[in-house]
Amino acid sequence: MAGHSQFKNIMYRKGAQDAKRSRLFSKLSREITIAAKIGAADPNMNPRLRLAIQDARANNMPKSNIERAIKRSQASDEADYQEVRYEGFGPAGIGVIVEALTDNKNRTAGEVRSIFAKNGGNLGETGSVSFMFDRVGQIVYPRDAASDEAMFEAAIVAGAEDCQSAADVHELYCAATDLNDVNAALSEKFGDPQSAKIVWRPQNVVPVAGDDAETLMALLEALDENDDVQNVYANFELEDAELQRLTA
Repeated sequence: MAGHSQFKNIMYRKGAQDAKRSRLFSKLSREITIAAKIGAADPNMNPRLRLAIQDARANNMPKSNIERAIKRSQASDEADYQEVRYEGFGPAGIGVIVEALTDNKNRTAGEVRSIFAKNGGNLGETGSVSFMFDRVGQIVYPRDAASDEAMFEAAIVAGAEDCQSAADVHELYCAATDLNDVNAALSEKFGDPQSAKIVWRPQNVVPVAGDDAETLMALLEALDENDDVQNVYANFELEDAELQRLTA
């Protein structure tokens, strides 16, 4: 696998697990609140909310947290969050897309720009990077959910366009507009996936190693640790040897 999926394997290393878990729950909660606020508070009537709740459950977020997040969407004093996308470049010209939910665009823009500058990158204009990615639906199942052949066949029948099986997961891709239908069909056959969401998938990946790889990891981790940042995508690839070196 390439890009942000590999980065996840590196980022969640031993230590500070409670802080990382809290940060993850905060991001999941915010997505649930926003989804419920801009649509219906009933997941059966709101596909985005349904996917957000499914993602939260897959990450073992307590039911009470999910219910509170939905209730906050109806509160009159809830902050007015906006969805913002930033695009920039990391070491070795790696393209980076940052999705954020913020109640203060000036603050978030300044923080994201600073993170890029401090970690060997620079923030670009809107459109400077996204043309190198496709906006698609992504569904992820654990490796033991089915054999490669069974998952591939089910994915095609469900309407997916691509299925890639790696050491630990099956990654399925479909048109963004088909995500809910494909997810529903696969969930009926294999149960709920680890995640089902719309992502930025790189059209091509750039291999990085050595100092560039270390600097890029620092940039991506700093972005992910920002409270306003929801998702980070990058078009890079690490060779197995490099992956082992960085996680040693």
